[in-house]
Amino acid sequence: MTSKLTEVSTTPQTAKHQAAMPKSTLANEQANKVLIIGLPRTGTTSVSVALLEQGLTVAHQAFTKQAFMLADAVSDAPCFSDYQQLDRLFPNAKFVYLDRPLDKWLPSMQMLLSKMMVHLDKDNGRFHPVMKRSFNHCFDIWQVEDVADEVHLTACYQRHQQQVLSYFAGRNDFISIDISVAGSLTALLQFIGLPLVNKVECPQLNLSQLNGLQLIFPEQNFPQLNFPQLNMGRNVASWDEYKHPNKISANASGPDKRKFFDYRL
Repeated sequence: MTSKLTEVSTTPQTAKHQAAMPKSTLANEQANKVLIIGLPRTGTTSVSVALLEQGLTVAHQAFTKQAFMLADAVSDAPCFSDYQQLDRLFPNAKFVYLDRPLDKWLPSMQMLLSKMMVHLDKDNGRFHPVMKRSFNHCFDIWQVEDVADEVHLTACYQRHQQQVLSYFAGRNDFISIDISVAGSLTALLQFIGLPLVNKVECPQLNLSQLNGLQLIFPEQNFPQLNFPQLNMGRNVASWDEYKHPNKISANASGPDKRKFFDYRL
């Protein structure tokens, strides 16, 4: 979550860089998206990496229209706050909510906020304005005195969950998963409509650069596939460290340069 991609980028992409940009692999890049709408610290990085290894182009955070256009799957900000607006923009998209037990999520989210709040400051924080707006929408970071208060965060989590489940009730383009549950990756791949493989590997992950990050690949009995569990403990930077040609920059530039969508929450 403290990715360099969250900063406002002012460096224009070169033609060479743009030519090397990975291309969308789903049938219709305008419509067929997989949008991961779980809150931060529910497994967004683990899901993003797993989908990369399935051949999808993935943006872990997307702050431009072009990032959404290039990515088959988008996770984290602003998906967790903007899912209703994105639903209208991409009517054929599939939405994935990530559930996590509150007793696991709360301390992880409190740790994340302790690192991020200075950069989420409304006026002086260095994080991208879309990211700031997304966090404020779900966590009231500019309205409460102690955003990391357990009671406050519990209410935020439950409110978000209830709103998501109510909005998508009865729809077949929505799934809720807990990535710690055995076979949850199998369920996701079947929901998306991707062929199953017998394992998920992360060959490009350089363990020597991850500062003690633990990777857990549970024993897998095909077809019950499980997610790699990344960003565990106090680690928040696994996405940056994971090298893959299908990664999409959150600040990708396109025909409209780095413009975002013009909707309002």
